[in-house]
Amino acid sequence: MKIQSHLENLKESIAEIDESISKGLVSKQRTLGFHASAGAVDILEIILHKNRLIDPGFIIKHEWFNSKRKIEEKLNFEFPKKKEILDLVVKIEFVRNSFCYGKRQEEERLEELVFNFNKLKEIFLEVTGYEL
Repeated sequence: MKIQSHLENLKESIAEIDESISKGLVSKQRTLGFHASAGAVDILEIILHKNRLIDPGFIIKHEWFNSKRKIEEKLNFEFPKKKEILDLVVKIEFVRNSFCYGKRQEEERLEELVFNFNKLKEIFLEVTGYEL
């Protein structure tokens, strides 16, 4: 996928997260789980495309982030703020399934997910220079 398509998808995810915040985190946990995950992967793919580290046909799968070995195998190259970015994506993916498919979570866990996503978004803006 091209950078522009990822940017459009990322903007949609950000809008859904923002709407979930305004409507109440607890009532929108599935939306938060799905869109934080999808947005995190879009952020990573945009950074990798911008640095010409992957081709447009390369697809990052969110389930890779459940395995340190898989991450090292699939993303075995350097890019700006790699450790910070991957740590945040792992944190987001770690809770994804419990938010999307599990029982209702406490608001503090949802706030932590939003915090991690926003931190990832800040790093994205810093390393890419894009505006959202």
